[in-house]
Amino acid sequence: MARALMSTAPLAPAVPELRRIGVADLRDALSRGLDDFLAAPTQLFFLGLLYPVIGFVAARAAWGGPLLPLLYPLLAGLSLMGPVMAIGLYEISRRREQGHAVSWLDAFAVLRSPAILSIAALGLMLLGIFLFWLVAAQVIYGSTVGAAPHATLGALLHDVLDTPAGLRMLLLGNAVGGALAVLVLVLTVVSFPMILDRGVTPGLAIRTSIRAVALNPGAMALWGMVVVAGLVVGTLPLFIGLAVVVPVLGHATWHLYRKVVVA
Repeated sequence: MARALMSTAPLAPAVPELRRIGVADLRDALSRGLDDFLAAPTQLFFLGLLYPVIGFVAARAAWGGPLLPLLYPLLAGLSLMGPVMAIGLYEISRRREQGHAVSWLDAFAVLRSPAILSIAALGLMLLGIFLFWLVAAQVIYGSTVGAAPHATLGALLHDVLDTPAGLRMLLLGNAVGGALAVLVLVLTVVSFPMILDRGVTPGLAIRTSIRAVALNPGAMALWGMVVVAGLVVGTLPLFIGLAVVVPVLGHATWHLYRKVVVA
């Protein structure tokens, strides 16, 4: 009898079905993300996570030395690791979606997820992209304004903003950084939530993410711009705004996944 029941049970599709989405779906995902954040505020957690990193990098750069030219690439490159930082937020959104009462402590439940190894594997991929970005930024700096070391931040800013070599560095650096940000968006826009939700392999999650972007290029491009704009706004008041922007975007990404990938 058990074998008969097993043989007639429907099998989960190997390739998930996807939906087309539009601007209204992006607005709704952001609205739901804000609701999740208000239900389980995590700003203190992100302040505790982000500020030591930002403070350390800024302090070391202020003293000059080899870390000085990497100040901007390091801070900007943190966004490449955003999907990893948001994994606990997806868990909060998932639990709230199921009707459970939630708190910020539920973010740590992801550590007990059966999919934690797949999540870690995908996180290592992002770490590799982040390290590649730092190497590329160092190479671009060295081939443009880095012929002579800069002892102070003011000297570096002068060469970057007031010389042709500095303009080339800005153009090349932002082009490479932008390309890597697009790559991360394509590879992870639904992959991390999908692994947490369905326990699929990293390969299937990445392929699904690529398909989702290919099916919705305009909406996904707009979503990428929303993420960039939110992160920029969040950095303006001494990076304090990131403690709100990052969790809201993280929760919204979960709801974006729900809209794109058919359950």
